[in-house]
This record gives sequence, C-alpha cells and structure tokens, in this order.
Amino acid sequence: MQLDRSRARRRNLLLAALPEKDLSLLIPHLKDIPLVQGVVLQEQGERVEQVYFPHDGIVSLLAVMQQGDAVETATIGYEGAVGSLSGLGPRLSHTRAVVQVAGFSARIAAERFRKATEESNEILNIIVHYGEMLLIQVQQTAACNALHPVEARLSRWLLQARDRLDGNTIKLTHEFLSQMLGVRRTTVTVIASMLQEAGLIRYHRGQIEIVDRPGLEGRACECYEAMRRQIDHVTPVPLS
Repeated sequence: MQLDRSRARRRNLLLAALPEKDLSLLIPHLKDIPLVQGVVLQEQGERVEQVYFPHDGIVSLLAVMQQGDAVETATIGYEGAVGSLSGLGPRLSHTRAVVQVAGFSARIAAERFRKATEESNEILNIIVHYGEMLLIQVQQTAACNALHPVEARLSRWLLQARDRLDGNTIKLTHEFLSQMLGVRRTTVTVIASMLQEAGLIRYHRGQIEIVDRPGLEGRACECYEAMRRQIDHVTPVPLS
C-alpha cells in the first residue's frame, strides 16, 4: 500500500523537503502504517531493517541497560525519521525505538532506502543534516537528565510532545513517563500533581492535557528552547 497523503493531517517534514524527482525514488516503496503505542520498532543491538518517517505520534529512542532499565535519549515526531542512518549502509540500532504516542508513519525497507540514497544527493544531505540534529538532541538530553530537576524535565518533555501533536491532549501513562525520564513512577505522579495544582496541566487516566502552555514553558528548563531551535534549523518548516 502506497503512502496515503489524504489521511495525513501532517506530512513528514523530511519527506516534504525532498524535490519531487528525489521523492519519486521513495514513493513506490513507502507504506503507510499505524504507530501503536508500546510497539517496539527497532531493538537495541539488532540490524536496522526498516526506516520510519512519522507523520503523527511520537517515537522514543531508549538506551537500555543490561538489567533492563531504560531511559529516553531522544524523541522523534513528524520532523524526523527512525533508522535513517541505514541509508549510509547496514546499521545496528544503538537504541530501542518504541512508540510512546500513537500515530501513523511511512515505512520503507532499509535496503530500498540505501539504494535511493545512492541515487540522490538530496536524500543523502537530509540524512546527514538530520543525523547531526539527532546527535545534538541526544547530547542535550543527557545533560538535561544529569543537571535539571524532574519538574523542569517533565515540563520540557510535555512541550516537546505538544509540538509534535495536533492538540493539547497527550495520551500517555505515568509508567511511560517514568521510563522516559529515568525516575520512579511515584516521582512522576508527585510532579504531575504539582503541575496540575498549579493549573498548568490536567491529568486524566492515561492522558495529560496541557491547559497553560506559557506557564508550562516557564517551568521547563532551557533544553526545550535549545532543542527546538536545532529542530527548526534542520527542518524546512518550524514545529508548530
């Protein structure tokens, strides 16, 4: 099944940046698939077999320890791609890619993507530029996790999620949030309650609604603006 653009409220920005002749190398091989919350798209240490270009939803990249603990190192939405570096040659995934917020995506086999990259400097340039941006995001997230309090990090994550979605409601459990932030679930519950009492968010079972974005921005750390600037610098259309 080819990519159904009529279903996409948003189109992946990397694909949108490609000239028609370069995009035509990918279109016959792209498939439109749902992104189901909790599904692992790529496992750490395994060969990258598919490349995903999300149109909606959020994919988290998790660094997984031997004992099974995991922490988020980056998030990917409609501004990016999962597994894009496989366009440069066969790759093993350095992280686990898991769907944290449901949506849908275009998917292409990594081998097909490599062949298209060999024929297109435009695709190659997008891979390189986006790879640089993703590395910056990983570095910024590492610094954020080490230096900033949980309230600031949670506020930053919610704002990043909102930028990638069509509305103010994020369907996400405290369990997922605790894994992404690398803290206990009870800690997330306490901090979320504080943000709710401050009138910044409204928490229902399995979803969080942002009700005061400016106020939440005031609670977020500097990493939110730093990451947003990097994404806007690389992508052709700024995140909303």
